[in-house]
This record gives sequence, structure tokens and C-alpha cells, in this order.
Amino acid sequence: MSSTATVSAPPRAHIISSDAEALAVAREVAALLAPEASTRDRERRKPVAELDLLSDRGLLALTVPRTHGGADVSAATLAGVFQILAAADPAVAQLPQSHFVFLNAIREDGTAEQKDLFFAEVLAGARLGNAQAERGSTSALDLRTRLRRTGAGYVLDGTKHYTTGALFAHWLPVAAIDDEQRLVLAYVPRHAAGVEVLDDWNALGQRATYSGTAHFGAVSVPAAHVVAHWKLFERPSTFHAFAQLLHAAIDVGIAQNALDDTTASVRARKRPRLGAPVPTPTEDPLLLLRLGQLYTKFHAAEALTLSAARALDAAGGRPDANAAARAAVLVGEAKAYAEDVSVEVASELFALLGTSASDESLNLDRHWRNARVHSVHDANQWRYHAAGNWFLNGVAPGKPARRLAGNGSGSPA
Repeated sequence: MSSTATVSAPPRAHIISSDAEALAVAREVAALLAPEASTRDRERRKPVAELDLLSDRGLLALTVPRTHGGADVSAATLAGVFQILAAADPAVAQLPQSHFVFLNAIREDGTAEQKDLFFAEVLAGARLGNAQAERGSTSALDLRTRLRRTGAGYVLDGTKHYTTGALFAHWLPVAAIDDEQRLVLAYVPRHAAGVEVLDDWNALGQRATYSGTAHFGAVSVPAAHVVAHWKLFERPSTFHAFAQLLHAAIDVGIAQNALDDTTASVRARKRPRLGAPVPTPTEDPLLLLRLGQLYTKFHAAEALTLSAARALDAAGGRPDANAAARAAVLVGEAKAYAEDVSVEVASELFALLGTSASDESLNLDRHWRNARVHSVHDANQWRYHAAGNWFLNGVAPGKPARRLAGNGSGSPA
């Protein structure tokens, strides 16, 4: 069905000026998100107020270049912000992931005029959504959405799925194939004529992301709003590694959230697990052993993510092929491991807390549901494979390439 969510015009947002301020504001916002996170999940609430909070506090403009008035924070800082937010509410934290990815697309290949327009919009509080993935083709990389020239502008037609953030966005970056068979991004106002975003997201986890379906029917797009995304595939880039880094940070935050609830629950209990020869749960040696193992894995995932972020920062905006490949491998390692750890921690919670932890009123299963849904974006094993192939054979990870649906031909790659 159609959305009933109301998205207000971009507010005049606070402008964050430094990496330190970004992390401080993220902690303040996380403290406001955490109390209602479980309720938002249980009731599938639309987090409009929560996203307005992110906009108002300036957290969505962190990567706007300093030349345009932004803080231009490091990848390490941005990953830290995502972990902090995800440890409070991973669904709300996932919503701006695409926002930063497609803000980065403008930074990478936007014209001077596009940068002036969209950086100003984002500094004011505007949110970019996501309209990339499609269904029904022979490959997840195939695209059927078309952007056809008509006079001085274009017309956009297509259907997208898993449009995280689209329901609550002000602008929708839509991946499409143009008349020259090239991959482009059409930045379309959320409420433009011909745009329909549905609230049909019904997944078992990450419920508040509302990553549903979007239809685009004869949507008019001015040439000034079309970004030549195909150029990205003609040079070494960390664009896709940057996107995956933010997903890794969300997984780390999910693990942290689950561990926080686990330790709090253990401390609140008066009776040890059946069979433990100790008077209190906090003295159970097997519980302490397993909890220590899980914390070690969590800290390892956190450290891997930070290391990967620093590799992205070191690679810079126009990396050579080796720097781009190294960053991609390190981010892939971090993402693969963070996925595994988040799912393991969220599952082991029940083994450590016992049957009472499965009571629906506690909603502790949301941690596993969130980890499980967020970790199935793609096949995690291929990230480990790519790392092995790099370290053993020196083979760089392949860049994703968009293809035209049904003919198997490659787009510019």
C-alpha cells in the first residue's frame, strides 16, 4: 500500500564542525534513541521523528566537504558514529547508510553545480534515500530501470526494492540505464509526480528501516539532477568499500547492543543457571568464560572495523589501484567478521540467560532478528574468499558492475 508517512521539508539543521563534535552529538542522539528502540521494533513504528532528530542535530551532513561548509569527517569517525547509533537502535542507524553512500556519489562524480545544490540541501537537513536494487532478473546486478532523454531533460521508469530510507527521504537517488547504456543516478524529489514509495516492508528484523518497494512511472528528471555514476567504474575507487564499512559498523553496533542487554540481564538475576555450583549468576565460571569469548570477538570486530576505516582514510579520494584494493580487502574482512560476530552474540544471549530470556515481553530476540536480516545483504563467504585471493595470489577484489537486464552485456566497469 502507499505510504502514509509525512516527511517535512528540510529543517535548518545544526552544522557540526569537527570529528570530536560528531562523536559527541552521536552519543547524545543515541541516548535519545535507545529507550524506545524495542518499542519501535515491536510496533513497527515509522521513525520519522527519529530521522528528523538526526537531521536537526547535523549528523546527516558529516561528510559534506569543508569547501561547502561541512565537517568532512574521516571514515573512522563516521564508522564510529554508525556504531554508536546502531548500539542504540540498529534500524534507525541503517536508514542513513544509503544517504551517505549517495552523498559520496555526488562528491565522486557530481558536477560543480550538483555539489553546490545537494551539499547545501544536506547541510539544511535533507535526507537522501535509496532506489537501487531490483527483482526478477537473472542477476542482482541487472537493471531494468531506464532514464530516457526527452528534449532538455529525461523521463524515468522502473521499480525498485529494498529501498531503505526512501519512505522518509527528501531526495531519491535512482540507479538507471540511460540511452547510451550507461549507469547513471537520477536524483528525484521524494514526492515528485510519478513517484510511489510503499510501506510494504515486512521483514522479521530491522523492521523500522521500511526497506520496501518504490515505483517510478514517467518521472520527469532535469539533466542537472543526473549524476554520471558510470565514470566511477573507469578508475580505482573506494566507493563500494565505503558503503560496506558503514554496514560493518552497524553489525558491530548490533553486537554491542546485544552484549549490553546480556550483561545487564545477568547482573539483575538472583539465581544461577541450573548446574552451576555457585550462589549467584555473576560467579558462574562457564558463563564468565563464554561471555569473555563473546566480548573478545566483539572487540576484535570493533578493531577490524576501525582499522579498515583508517585504510579508507589513507587511500584518499583518488586512490591508486593498490590502495583501493587493499582498502576493499580490509573492509571486506571487517564486514565479514562483524556479520559473524553480531549473529553469534545475538544468538548466544539466550544460551547465557536461559528460557526466561525468550519471553516476548522482553523482546530480546530483536537483536538476533536485526543481526540476521542485516547480515544477508550478500554472501558473506565471498568476502573471506576475496581476502584469501588477495593475500595469497595478489588478486584484487572485483568491482561490482551493472548490466542491462536480459542480455548479459556489461555496463561500463
